Amino acid sequence: MWGPNLGGFSDTQDATAEIQAIADQVKSQLEEKENKKFPVFKAVKFRSQVVAGMNYLIKVQVDEDDFVHIRVFESLPHENKPVALTSYQTNKSRHDELTYF
Repeated sequence: MWGPNLGGFSDTQDATAEIQAIADQVKSQLEEKENKKFPVFKAVKFRSQVVAGMNYLIKVQVDEDDFVHIRVFESLPHENKPVALTSYQTNKSRHDELTYF
């Protein structure tokens, strides 16, 4: 079977332009929660999970050696809802494994 397994997360993959666009859509939500601006916000890795929509775990580089893990939910297209930041972890490193949180 190609792609993510229903119910489980896919293997970690390099981020694509589509994943960067999803991360960009929740950047302001994270900045508001952390009360700080991220001049760098580069998606580098991701995992995805098919649910009633799509969950993403995304590793985002926010400084040279500083990373954030974000969990994002993208609803089904017919629901016409914005992408939502559902959880995040700060103070991550380039080598921290991208696991569910």
